[in-house]
Amino acid sequence: MPTKDTKVLDEQISSLSPFRHRIFLAVWIASLASNFGGLIQSVGAAWLMTSIGAPADLITLVQASSTLPIMLFALMAGAIADNFDRRKLMLTSQLFLLAVSVALTLCTYFGLVTPWLLLTFTFLVGCGAAFNGPAWQSLVGEMVPRSDLPSAIALNSMGFNIARSVGPALGGLIVAAAGAFAAFATNAVSYLGLIAVLARWQPVRAPRVLPPETLGSAMAAGVRYMAMSPNLGAVLLRGAVFGIAAIAIQALMPLIARDLIQGGPLTYGFLLGAFGAGAVGGALLSARLRQALSLEALVRIAFISFAVCATVAGLSSLALLTLVAMALGGASWVLALSSFNATVQLSSPRWVVGRALALYQMATFGGMAFGSWIWGVAAERYGTSDALLIAAGVLVAGATLGLRFPLPELKTLNLDPLNRWTEPDLAVDIRPRSGPIVITIEYVIREADVVAFLAVMAERRRIRRRDGARHWTLLRDLENPEVWIERYHIPTWLDYIRHNQRITHADAAVGERLRELHQGPSRPRVRRMIERQTSGPTTEMGLRVHDLADPLTDPNRSS
Repeated sequence: MPTKDTKVLDEQISSLSPFRHRIFLAVWIASLASNFGGLIQSVGAAWLMTSIGAPADLITLVQASSTLPIMLFALMAGAIADNFDRRKLMLTSQLFLLAVSVALTLCTYFGLVTPWLLLTFTFLVGCGAAFNGPAWQSLVGEMVPRSDLPSAIALNSMGFNIARSVGPALGGLIVAAAGAFAAFATNAVSYLGLIAVLARWQPVRAPRVLPPETLGSAMAAGVRYMAMSPNLGAVLLRGAVFGIAAIAIQALMPLIARDLIQGGPLTYGFLLGAFGAGAVGGALLSARLRQALSLEALVRIAFISFAVCATVAGLSSLALLTLVAMALGGASWVLALSSFNATVQLSSPRWVVGRALALYQMATFGGMAFGSWIWGVAAERYGTSDALLIAAGVLVAGATLGLRFPLPELKTLNLDPLNRWTEPDLAVDIRPRSGPIVITIEYVIREADVVAFLAVMAERRRIRRRDGARHWTLLRDLENPEVWIERYHIPTWLDYIRHNQRITHADAAVGERLRELHQGPSRPRVRRMIERQTSGPTTEMGLRVHDLADPLTDPNRSS
């Protein structure tokens, strides 16, 4: 029989199982070094801005200038990541960050840095990070199998928290010993390892059969997919609430150290270290907790545990007790954010996962940015202790949101492409940009099955609109009430092809149910038509182009 020690070892192996994949391990280690460099660079930038005599408002803008690009460009970066080679995008981002860091290092060495030039460099660093983020996070799904994805995400969070715990202190030592120039140079060197790993990695990719979407269309498709996916909407809401409330601990941690437990810089460093240590522990326990608890239960526990952390931090005057609370907060932080991230990735097919992650980042980081300002104002007006207690109340409210907006269980959801569709031979010669295309599908439904049919059609409508259909309607024949017609528009023939290739195995269940309800002598009849121009020159006649089966209603062939 396995001993208790063996069981613990097995659980740790499960949590660390993504490291069995060499490319993930190599990228993780290189990213950890890059995270250290980025945090060291942040310390150097803040100190340099102070040392060149910048006013307080410009000093505070150093942090804002590095995080603002995430809000501005994350969705664009996600759209690019979904339409082009993610590895190449990540490699390009790292090369851009290297170039910016080298330029900042040289300008600092030669004494050319001014406050606004420094803000420009930090903004450019933030831009590189904004484009790197969606590509890196969505690439994780290509480095490890689906079963290891939640653990891989937790390990990424653990790595960042390790860097965040030690990086600022290391940055302070480097700046104290050799100045901001050395901090910037260290950051530049930290990119080299990740660039080398990405340059050597040559993943096998399926050939792309369609041209990339235009940037505007791709961004709109990402927003539409998110809006029409209840699972993802719940993640965005819960992630934003968690970001707003949980950031109170990190935003107010210097005040906790100085005012509530009467400490100094060393105490602040210990609090950061305890938070990071808790994050590491949370990542290592995440696999075991996911096996024992539902995803929603795990997230609620994370909300409540972080509320306990905020409450203890707000009421305690004992450094040891506050350190324990910080460790609990770090573990809760990783468990919540890795659960949100995993839900987004496992709820999104590969064609849109970069955009889904970008929107999640915008919601969560936007919540953190807003929360940092809110809790600063609250601490100024009501005091640090009361601000933390208010944040704890918001976290408890966030846990109760799960009653109305629960996170889904995703173990059986298959979002791989159905790959049943083949482009039909058309009687009308059209080009990929020809359109609009109008699709009608005719069903025969018995009166006794109408209620069930309408329920399935409600889900069908959501899937169609989520994947790009417009003007979706359901019609009933007044002379033959058993005849129902589904009708929708697609802007172009290329968009119609793309729409059908987005159908997943999970979506196919809707088609299977419709086939069961359909009572016609043959499969549901599909008509594909192009709208006809009634005035002006035209070369495309508005004729019915083909009658074939629909990919969601024909088990043997797709259209």
